[in-house]
Amino acid sequence: MSQKNRQGKRSARERLQEQREKDKARGKRKRTLGMVGAVIAVLAVAGGVGVFATKANQDSGKSGSSAEPPRGAVGKGDLVVPAGKRGAPATLTVYEDFRCPGCKQFEDVFHKTVNELADRGRMRVEYHLVAIIDGNLGGTGSVRAANAAACAQDAGKFRAYHDVLYRHQPEETRDTYARNAKLIRLADKVPGLNTAAFRTCVEDGRHDGWVRKAHTDFNRSGFASTPTVLLDGKSIYGPDTPLSPNKLKRMVAAAARG
Repeated sequence: MSQKNRQGKRSARERLQEQREKDKARGKRKRTLGMVGAVIAVLAVAGGVGVFATKANQDSGKSGSSAEPPRGAVGKGDLVVPAGKRGAPATLTVYEDFRCPGCKQFEDVFHKTVNELADRGRMRVEYHLVAIIDGNLGGTGSVRAANAAACAQDAGKFRAYHDVLYRHQPEETRDTYARNAKLIRLADKVPGLNTAAFRTCVEDGRHDGWVRKAHTDFNRSGFASTPTVLLDGKSIYGPDTPLSPNKLKRMVAAAARG
């Protein structure tokens, strides 16, 4: 065999050996990458479970989850905060969210008239506290403010504190009422409210669960927005039903005569 042929065969054997080594190395890399991918997948799933479990633990550990109603709450499930005399000839039902700008507009115009009619025994007011803005924009200010208002109800000072919250309502996109310290400072504007009992109630979120229950009841009511204002069960406030303080007085007077 010529030298040239021997070199050609040797070169062919060498090329074949090199190819086998490359194939072996490639197979090893695939197995390694497969194991790495499996580990990454397991870690990703574990991470997801961890987040879910943490979230579940946070949810289950929320204060006020027992839905404890404030003192004097009435209605089905004790979800209503009443103001005014029982047996008044007319009943005004108000669904409100303390972060809701439309609710503030209603209160700015009508709170004096509503309070006057309630104080004179002409009308009873039933407040339903809901948390639409928390759901729409995020945050917890609707729930926290409603809990604080329920704490004020425990102290017999709901209406005064209710009016303070609307008078000092932050911009809708600013979740200022999520801070307990802010809610407690506003209690200074209601004589005798900022007590140790009130502060503990606010900070513990004693009525948070009750607020959430009231909001769930609102969602099932068929109403879609706040404020929703009813007089003896009939909607009286909205774009298609203009209302003024004097008109409200006339409607309440008519209810008394009827």
